[in-house]
Amino acid sequence: MAKTEWFDITLPLNKEIPLPPAMPPRPGQPPPPESKIPLATVYRFFDVDKGDKVTMSRIEMSSHDGTHIDSPLHFIPGGTTIDAMPIETTVGPCRVIEIKDEKSVTVKELEPYKIKAGERILFKTKNSPGVYAVRQYAGKFVTISVEAARYLAEKKIRLVGIDYISVASAEPMENVNDVHKAFLSNGIFILEALNLAGVKPGNYELICLPLRIEKGDAGPCRVILRK
Repeated sequence: MAKTEWFDITLPLNKEIPLPPAMPPRPGQPPPPESKIPLATVYRFFDVDKGDKVTMSRIEMSSHDGTHIDSPLHFIPGGTTIDAMPIETTVGPCRVIEIKDEKSVTVKELEPYKIKAGERILFKTKNSPGVYAVRQYAGKFVTISVEAARYLAEKKIRLVGIDYISVASAEPMENVNDVHKAFLSNGIFILEALNLAGVKPGNYELICLPLRIEKGDAGPCRVILRK
């Protein structure tokens, strides 16, 4: 049998990746992290290479650090949590669609693909791989327009993914709310921070499972594809 080629499109944790400017906390909340901290911090408190009998680490991170899935609870009061996500949401056939527009995913560019209900759609944009090579928050990156988000929601897709830390730009902040809510209010889970640099557009088998965080608003995950 021919060897099956797997594509790991997950970003490694503890890789320095720029974060967006932190939002101010609500009263009583701890202050937000600095925008230039590492993606995730791994503390090695036992290390066999330093003479310890075992190697053990402690990880500090946000539920939205690295490659992760947003659940409806992220924006929708009473929304589905990450531990309640149906497995078939992120396991099964998917399509990688390459976006040529340098600003956003638009309805005009999506219409020829004849997207159907239940599909899992991953967008490869000019974000791959350039934005991850930058040490500061990119600010300008390809996102999903509000109109395209609503179009995809009307198509009743099952999952949407993109190759940067968010499906929406924070300029203005209302755009973040509108795009996320267009998906999440319709039960469409969002897969963010993918690395699609080595993946050609086309049909794939997707295997992606988030950590089963109780009542989680999001879950870090490992994402792999094969033709």
